[in-house]
Amino acid sequence: MADEAKTRWRAIVSQPVDVADFRPLSSDLAVEVAAVSLCGRLHTHNTDHYLALRFGRLQETLVTSLAAGDLPPRFEEYAYAMLVADGLGEAEDGARASRVALSTLARLAIKYGRWNVRADEETLAEIVQQGEFFYRRANDAIMHARQADLHLTDMATSLTALYISEDHLTFAHVGHSRAYLLRNGELVQLTKDHVVAYPADVEQFQYIKQLKSDFGHIVLKAVGDDAAAAGVEIEQVTLSGGDRLLLCTNGLTDLIDDDRIADTLALKRQPGEDCERLIDLARSSGAPDDVTVMVADYRHLSTRSTPTPPIS
Repeated sequence: MADEAKTRWRAIVSQPVDVADFRPLSSDLAVEVAAVSLCGRLHTHNTDHYLALRFGRLQETLVTSLAAGDLPPRFEEYAYAMLVADGLGEAEDGARASRVALSTLARLAIKYGRWNVRADEETLAEIVQQGEFFYRRANDAIMHARQADLHLTDMATSLTALYISEDHLTFAHVGHSRAYLLRNGELVQLTKDHVVAYPADVEQFQYIKQLKSDFGHIVLKAVGDDAAAAGVEIEQVTLSGGDRLLLCTNGLTDLIDDDRIADTLALKRQPGEDCERLIDLARSSGAPDDVTVMVADYRHLSTRSTPTPPIS
């Protein structure tokens, strides 16, 4: 009996620790992204720039006295950001403006380091606040570059950004580049263009000190403009596995309508292939302006089932 009691005791103390593994959606998502940019036929320099970033957190056991079964495996979770900037002004000015904006934002992300990879009411509000702050800093960086060199007095840029944390998409926008969401064959433009057609009666817009003209558009808001005129618009929608995202400059949308864009994206080839296809469509239509496209596929790594939310 003593041996049986001892055996039972050993069985009890040697049982695995009964703690359920925690696997948040931030550790179960993947975003495959590609981008292509084309210098416009009437430009000597490509004034567009693009950037995609992955932000992550990691937990990895280095040394321990615990058994392997008592510990979670290596854990990683991620969020993603994608940005497209369309520089305005003369070719060199515009290229510098879009470059300054994206470079500033990439460095700010490291400096402040609040990478909200999970989505709840508090973190989603923080993402919006941080987005507003980052856009103001990018605006300041361009205005500072302008003041430092008289050759750059007209520089400004449109700037469209997406931030994915779990199943939430935050999109921020100033200018006339665009963000789209394709779901179940429906292509929805997420951003609003801050432009009026040219030529146009612009008297009603004289409260803006420096209107920017860009290939048939008068751009009403741009990063690098008067701080009062560069107010960023930030909104959020819920994502679903299988969603496809598109960021692009007006060099594409001025030539290719939404139906043709949707037809291309709906075929769901690799993001890089569809970027090339969209660029080819713009090129075959003349492509006087620079064209930049970025395509991203959002998916879950496991087979977890989530309801498909409406696009709103």
